[in-house]
Amino acid sequence: MQIVRTTYLSIGSNLGSKLENLQQAVDLISEKIGAVTKISSVYKTESWGFESAHFYNICIQVSTGLNPENLLKTIHEIELLLGRTRTVKKGYTERTIDIDVLLFDNEIIFSKELIVPHKDMLNRKFVMIPLTEIAPNFMHPIEKQRIQVCASKCGDDGIIELTTHQLKRPISLSEKYNYIAIEGNIGAGKTTLTSMIAEDFNAKTVLERFADNPFLPKFYEDNERYAFPLEMSFLADRYQQLSDDLAQFDLFKNFIVSDYYIFKSLIFAQVTLQKEEYYLYRKMFDIMYKEISKPDLYIYLYQNTPRLLENIQKRGRDYEKNIASEYLDKIHKGYSTFINTEGNLNTLIIDVSDKDFLNNPKDYKEVISLIKNAN
Repeated sequence: MQIVRTTYLSIGSNLGSKLENLQQAVDLISEKIGAVTKISSVYKTESWGFESAHFYNICIQVSTGLNPENLLKTIHEIELLLGRTRTVKKGYTERTIDIDVLLFDNEIIFSKELIVPHKDMLNRKFVMIPLTEIAPNFMHPIEKQRIQVCASKCGDDGIIELTTHQLKRPISLSEKYNYIAIEGNIGAGKTTLTSMIAEDFNAKTVLERFADNPFLPKFYEDNERYAFPLEMSFLADRYQQLSDDLAQFDLFKNFIVSDYYIFKSLIFAQVTLQKEEYYLYRKMFDIMYKEISKPDLYIYLYQNTPRLLENIQKRGRDYEKNIASEYLDKIHKGYSTFINTEGNLNTLIIDVSDKDFLNNPKDYKEVISLIKNAN
């Protein structure tokens, strides 16, 4: 399980479009490090330790699953992306962006690469004033005093001016949604994407327990004989799992991502069951459906049939090796009908036919962006 920590960062810029530099830094931190939970006001300050144009400075609070070493490494990568050039030259210089780790929970770190709490933070008004704004009661791990008290003792006599500029705080998936359901055809990548999102956003996963269904291998050998017991057992198991997992949130996780939704049962049943069997099945489904919580966002991953077959073969499940393309086409048609007629779900369709979000970070980033920006 990923452990989420709280870190406080100071960000400054005095080259180029300073406000834009700060906003881009905040956005990249949200994307690569973790949820930005607080942003201070923007302060205009004199250059500190050298003569140059004025700075714009802020402090932010971030929830991150990165350890301190990887946090620092990622910060340097972000600075590089924003045009920061580090040199061996001693002293302070102008910079498009400067990001410093001020605090990391209540840890005290002394390493060659990183010292936390930041060794100079207590002497810098442009750090302590914005930090006090967002964390006045945080206890300095060494001084054993609240940040607000530490700021009052700061001896920096530099001029600092509160501006009217406001930066936009990126909203993370875990803030925007409580429950996301990801669906798709067999082999579309729904479980992979669910697991990746859960890892990156500290979400609880609800993964379908299809491997435990004794009727599944038999169904692929004799569809007509085992279709009804298979679909009924899936329906019962999905209902039980969703009822249990959605009824209680993890103590440390208030964000749930599942790789299926209860309507999956109805879609597959329409394809596999005979007419009389489906009528009986539908009665049971309607009773159960009323009790299931709806997701804040229902995602359908569209994947073309040739790639579905390719993915199915790659994962090497014996009972899936004889799945026909015609069967996959029927499943897709069932999902299409459901999506077009179900008006009570907030639905997002993502075409992943030309995407490899598992191995291509750019594709994964694009998928996450689509989810973040969904209505």
